[in-house]
Amino acid sequence: MRDKPTIHHIPVCPFSQRVEILLALKGLAHAVDFRVVDITKPRDPALLEKTRGTTALPVLETEDGRIVKESLVILRYIEDRFPEPRIARTDPYDRAVEAMLIALEGGLTTAGYGFVMNQDLARRDAFASGMDAQYAKLDDFLNWQAPDRTFLFEDFGLAEAVFAPLFARFWFLDHYEGYDIPETLQRVRRWRDACLAHEAAQQVSREEIVKLYYDYALGAGNGALLPGRTRSSFAFEPHWRERPWPPREKYAPPASDAALGLVPAGPSGS
Repeated sequence: MRDKPTIHHIPVCPFSQRVEILLALKGLAHAVDFRVVDITKPRDPALLEKTRGTTALPVLETEDGRIVKESLVILRYIEDRFPEPRIARTDPYDRAVEAMLIALEGGLTTAGYGFVMNQDLARRDAFASGMDAQYAKLDDFLNWQAPDRTFLFEDFGLAEAVFAPLFARFWFLDHYEGYDIPETLQRVRRWRDACLAHEAAQQVSREEIVKLYYDYALGAGNGALLPGRTRSSFAFEPHWRERPWPPREKYAPPASDAALGLVPAGPSGS
């Protein structure tokens, strides 16, 4: 039996970052053992056995080997397992408000990832409109429940821990699609900016996101290889800091492994 829970995760994954943010807010960063999974390689059979064949991450493994899946469920488990300090709301109505906002994250996630992975330039405006609609829902909700506050409640809480990683990942929309929240949606823009600036949400950088998610911008997710490529942009080596920034133009001919800094430049890597 281990002495603390284990989380199997991808460091750059937004759903994993949610857990890291919650632990940071609680001052419990060392209460969980994080084990990195390389998604560019076949999944470890031992891990697949534990997860009953599913590959979605993160996955929490308790000290006695029981499994908890899905990031929102893991957040609730951590809140219950390590109740102090409490980050989720305790008042029944406040908890309901928090849950209503969190319920909007699925639509935003689907729209954002669909947008970055789109390969049809003719559909770009439709995807941008879809993002606008999702942000409009968040803007309306925040203007309803918290028009004069920065966060949903007084401080950065559970809802912010859920959304902040998505806001960070959507740096890839800025880089690859030139997309940002419309200026008319000032309330959600203020919330987004405050979430990204909070000290508990600094696990990733814009540079890391843009470099690692290049293959997503070409329609290949979860470590999949694109035609003509031998290395995924999610590869651990070379480290992302050692690679050049990827080109912004995702609808142009794709960059090679060498151009992305994934292999040495030369006859075999050009």
